[in-house]
Amino acid sequence: MYGIRKLAHLVRHGLDTQVSVARLRRRHTLEERVAGRTVLITGASSGIGRAAALRVGAAGATVALVARREDELREVAAEIEGRGGKAAVYPCDLGDFEALDAMIAQVLADHGGVDVLVNNAGRSIRRRVDESYARFHDYERTMRLNYFAPTRLMLAVLPGMRERGYGQIVTVLSLANQYGGPGYGAYVASKAALDSLTSNMHIETLTDNVRFTSIYMPLVRTPMIAPNPLYRNAAALTPEQGAEAVCDAVIDRPRRIGPVMGRLAVLMDRFATERFDAMRNDRFQQGAM
Repeated sequence: MYGIRKLAHLVRHGLDTQVSVARLRRRHTLEERVAGRTVLITGASSGIGRAAALRVGAAGATVALVARREDELREVAAEIEGRGGKAAVYPCDLGDFEALDAMIAQVLADHGGVDVLVNNAGRSIRRRVDESYARFHDYERTMRLNYFAPTRLMLAVLPGMRERGYGQIVTVLSLANQYGGPGYGAYVASKAALDSLTSNMHIETLTDNVRFTSIYMPLVRTPMIAPNPLYRNAAALTPEQGAEAVCDAVIDRPRRIGPVMGRLAVLMDRFATERFDAMRNDRFQQGAM
């Protein structure tokens, strides 16, 4: 049970007070949600994906680990198994659709289905629009990994979820989808496309007991943010805190999880559009975004 101090700690670190209240009211545990089920996590070799895999593996799930780096996946699997859990390794470059299709077909053959899919893998590109005029390929490759790859995975696992009458797809998005991410246009657009798609899929599959959760993740200290010097000393969640948000999603199965500031940004964008745009442009020109 979370007390007042823990609640304040979570709020200070940018996690949603709505999630914290949900924890106080919680009736389910991670073990109840995943024990005996198959959970597929992309980007499981490091960062949020690795930390989440360790958590759900310890809770009794069979974890299907997906990422490009096989050696690192095997290290994660060994750690899960060393704690008494079950894990299976599926090395795959998700940008290679032929390899992706073969991988997910093997997962389904090995486990009979996927109960929870965590779309965590992603590519981030920081490049201003005036540096991108001749770089359309940046948008193509970002969309390929961040949108088309998870879409192929969802289309593969959804039939089984609907037939069994249970399933969940957790998608790790970005706070920039709510607050804005100038300089990261290709990245934010790809995540926005995925958010829109899952919103509609959620409505279509609601009566099948399939749930889609979008996590508008704040900044997390992972290798993906390392190239941006602005983030070097910025406040950021640890991968373990990011994984905690993923586990919250699996336990409570909410529609959305994200910081309060994200929802406030959505309101400002709707009701004070020009002023909010000017404020964000000023921060961008000053190099603060």
